Amino acid sequence: QVQLAESGGELVQAGGSLRLSCVASGPSFTSYHIGWFRQAPGKEREFVSAIRWSVDRRFYADFVKGRFTISRDYAKNTVYLQMNSLEPDDTAVYYCAAVRPTVWGTWSGDYWGQGTQVTVSS
Repeated sequence: QVQLAESGGELVQAGGSLRLSCVASGPSFTSYHIGWFRQAPGKEREFVSAIRWSVDRRFYADFVKGRFTISRDYAKNTVYLQMNSLEPDDTAVYYCAAVRPTVWGTWSGDYWGQGTQVTVSS
């Protein structure tokens, strides 16, 4: 079992920054990648970024364009998503998940957090 708890979402103006946090717990989370996904109203959930807990390998969606950075803190069992140069299209609920890569180049989520709302005003 893996438990995940996100925080850090809020209302921010376009061009601003936010840092999302995901605290992981449970006996097996270190064997996963921890990923961030987002879902905007009326749209499907999409992959944003992921990091392998045991080895510092990071993955990003193309639309991140160098604006977002994922990192982890071993001591705090926490994965961060630093988001800079935010745009109104970044408005969504952001979810943290314990995921595994698939052979098709996608991600399969086994455990999910409750989500945190990010709203970017223009």
